[in-house]
Amino acid sequence: MANREALRELQVRLAGRLQAARVEGLSVSSWLAVEAAGQSYLLPLAQSGEIFPWVAVQPVPYTQAWFLGVANLRGGLVGVVDLAGLLGSPVQRTEQMLAESSLLALNTALDVNAALLVDRLAGLRGTEAFVASENPAEEAPAFYGTVYIDAAGVRWQELNLQILSQHPAFLSISA
Repeated sequence: MANREALRELQVRLAGRLQAARVEGLSVSSWLAVEAAGQSYLLPLAQSGEIFPWVAVQPVPYTQAWFLGVANLRGGLVGVVDLAGLLGSPVQRTEQMLAESSLLALNTALDVNAALLVDRLAGLRGTEAFVASENPAEEAPAFYGTVYIDAAGVRWQELNLQILSQHPAFLSISA
């Protein structure tokens, strides 16, 4: 229950910061920062949807290990994808780990009923939060964007959710 309250508080704070930035004419953050399997990712706010606490997921047989199943989010069935597993870093998750994780629904404009399981929400980020950037590696998937590096040396991989949602690996859930 405390996790749900903390998530609601985070959502209220994020919404308040975005609204204040719009009213004051400040630059609005571009990304939602998340962590999955010890990796740091930046997800474009325009492509991200609502954030949910972990809910029970109904497994679907004969699917990829990273496709956790379907969940009922606000009355709609949504496919739940383990972001870490999809990106090649599968994690054995305990009930405690799942209880502390979040589901990030993809924006409805992407026309995909899916949510990403992430281990931790790290807040909003804009370009001013980083001291350097690099192009993605040549062999990186098409949905990998720029790699941003913050003052602490943490590397944040930008993920284009629109391209990800249309990528053959994402669309091929059958095992």
